Amino acid sequence: MSLPDQLQGAVGAWLATHAGSRREGSAALSRTYRAGGSSMGIDLGAYLTSRLPATFAAVRRVLAELAERRPDFAPESLIDAGSGPGTASWAAVEQWAGLAAITFVDNSPAFLELAADLARHARAPLPAAAVRRASIEALPEGLSADLVIAAYALAELPLERAAAIAQGLWRASRKALVLVEPGTPQGFARLRAARQRLTGEGAVPVAPCTHALDCPVTGDDWCHFNVRLPRSRAHMHAKAARVPFEDERFAYLVMSREGKPAGGARIVAPPHHAKPGIALRLCTQGRLETRHIARREGAAYKQAKKLDWGERLGPATEEDTP
Repeated sequence: MSLPDQLQGAVGAWLATHAGSRREGSAALSRTYRAGGSSMGIDLGAYLTSRLPATFAAVRRVLAELAERRPDFAPESLIDAGSGPGTASWAAVEQWAGLAAITFVDNSPAFLELAADLARHARAPLPAAAVRRASIEALPEGLSADLVIAAYALAELPLERAAAIAQGLWRASRKALVLVEPGTPQGFARLRAARQRLTGEGAVPVAPCTHALDCPVTGDDWCHFNVRLPRSRAHMHAKAARVPFEDERFAYLVMSREGKPAGGARIVAPPHHAKPGIALRLCTQGRLETRHIARREGAAYKQAKKLDWGERLGPATEEDTP
């Protein structure tokens, strides 16, 4: 899940004209990120080098899932809520070439300026990008779009406000809302609260949920997924890393105003491969279950071998069909 050439070029050009210690800034950023702190005042160069690639990879993976589940969905307008440097917008343009209007919403003037710079100075600039300084807790009155994305934005706000903030974002979305958070218990807790509030408003879960029933994940468990991305030399240097890739753990929620849940099941943990067969941890129709597929099952086993964490299984029984 590499950065597109246009974004990579814009980021490289910005970094080339802005000095700073990427390694020190990246270390401070990691501490802030793990603690759920605010992005206000962070080293922008360190963010572009060490956090933007992972954020892009996670959002891009989520948007691909939305496109697969809703192949007729073709948004023309986007609100990038808590936009930072506009990472989610770049992922959205990669998925839907027909996007014609993008609005960056962030409370940080520095991030908004950076988002506008990247959008304007790429060889193929982002379409009609506008900038609005505001908190995602209170979007500008009257602002709406076909698609609203808030990527790693709820993490900076108290858990008890997550549901109300998500409700405000939902009301600004004319067709779909995408929330992406760190793949931590706290990140998932925010999404679970948002899901409960939004289903009460009639929002239809698109992914990862395959149903609209109560979330079955309880206790110390949490629903999260993984995307692997390559590290550039600058990325490796900033993180003092020795391996040329990074695994980004993320949680997400996609809600729509149309359609119905997909049915079937979602694989919510890495498949366990053993001699007797494969064990899949599944979320299906409001419950968690472990499904064992034995080698002797032939075709079913061959199919299961191809499946990975985060993928969806089609309906297996009449009851699983939405």
